[in-house]
Amino acid sequence: DELIAAYEQIKVKIDARLPKLFNVEPKAPYIVKAVEAYRAQSAAGASYAGPAPDGSRPGIFYINTYNLKAQPKFLLETLSIHEAAPGHHFQIALQQEVQSLPDFRKFGGYTVFAEGWALYAESLGKELGLFTDPYMWYGRLNDEQLRAMRLVLDTGFHAKGWTRQQGIDYMLANSSMAKSDVIAEVERYIAWPGQALSYKLGEFKIKELRDYAHQQLGEQFDIKAFHTQILIDGALPMPILEQKIKRWVKSQQ
Repeated sequence: DELIAAYEQIKVKIDARLPKLFNVEPKAPYIVKAVEAYRAQSAAGASYAGPAPDGSRPGIFYINTYNLKAQPKFLLETLSIHEAAPGHHFQIALQQEVQSLPDFRKFGGYTVFAEGWALYAESLGKELGLFTDPYMWYGRLNDEQLRAMRLVLDTGFHAKGWTRQQGIDYMLANSSMAKSDVIAEVERYIAWPGQALSYKLGEFKIKELRDYAHQQLGEQFDIKAFHTQILIDGALPMPILEQKIKRWVKSQQ
């Protein structure tokens, strides 16, 4: 209950600041909820489930309370903005609410877009008034380190011939993660080629497009309008997103 309450307090803090960076928000709300007991032992530490299309259920930011020792408090703010708002909740709920999209696009997606957006959302934390506590900032940097390691590990396994043990040794030498967590991460990367790259590559592209728009538009650049353009047509492949943003920039000049 204490952990859920802490996340709910962060939700209130974030929700109050979102209008600073967004002029379009999902109609569907989200709630913070503990993972159900029947699946808690095997569920992720934190995850997000989109709202029901008919509005009968809000989005859900799930927190796994099965093993509280595996829930470091320094990740509270980072996980909140990644999994909920303005991360996965904004991207997934808004996509479902776009009436012009066919169902296969409302409920489908591209990993590089979804995870790239959620990681980009983490980078907005200071603009949203978060990470003022050094402990929370450490959590943000800790997650950044993990996503950077994924670029090395996925490339090592699938392009450089790395062994499982090489990956384990690399993560143990370059992170503070427990060996059991390292093994789980390494086996995921081996079994799911390319997925681990999607976080940073998607974030890099969105940041690149933000820098491009800012450079081209100067004082006319509106961060709220930029975020709307990124999200309002649902998940897109990165080359299509780039074309779209460049067309939008041209229309604003």
